[in-house]
Amino acid sequence: MRVGLTGGIGSGKSTVAGFLREAGAAIVDTDAISRGLTGPGGAAMPAIAAQFGADFVSPDGALDRDRMRALAFSDPAAKRRLEAILHPLITAEALAQADAATAPLVVFDVPLLVESGRWRPRLARVLVVDCSTETQIERVLQRPGWTRERVAGALAAQTTREARRAAADVVLLNDGLPLVALRNEVLDLAGRWGCETIARP
Repeated sequence: MRVGLTGGIGSGKSTVAGFLREAGAAIVDTDAISRGLTGPGGAAMPAIAAQFGADFVSPDGALDRDRMRALAFSDPAAKRRLEAILHPLITAEALAQADAATAPLVVFDVPLLVESGRWRPRLARVLVVDCSTETQIERVLQRPGWTRERVAGALAAQTTREARRAAADVVLLNDGLPLVALRNEVLDLAGRWGCETIARP
């Protein structure tokens, strides 16, 4: 079974992905794929350099993420140009990883699954990790280098909680939930989706 996993920044999506991996699912991490494509010598870098110029390439040949993030937040057209380069490459690599997986459950971890509009036809289920905006902000502010302004920009770049929930087959509400309870919910889901049941604490 192929399942899409998504959630807003600070929702706990990565924690849920870790529990799904623990249950035996194969995780296809599109953020990790993107970082590989835009790292030193990454497959996307020649097209990015041609499209945006050498100023957006760091000395080691990787994408200058801070410069590109600032441009993408301020210029929607530039964001679309970057996505036109990255999205086909990310999708191709994600599908190749899924095809090579031997696990009974393949989970595509896609932060912008709902926004992209491209993933739903490829998935049997969509799992959304949700929490209040206040909780998102509190969690992200605990990360190094994040300010309220940066968090607000990240939230504005993502779709609404309502839109994500509307696109979901299953919603995990991760607001004030003890970690052990969240893990048990995730393991129960994984069991229903084909993974072997594993011990609960």
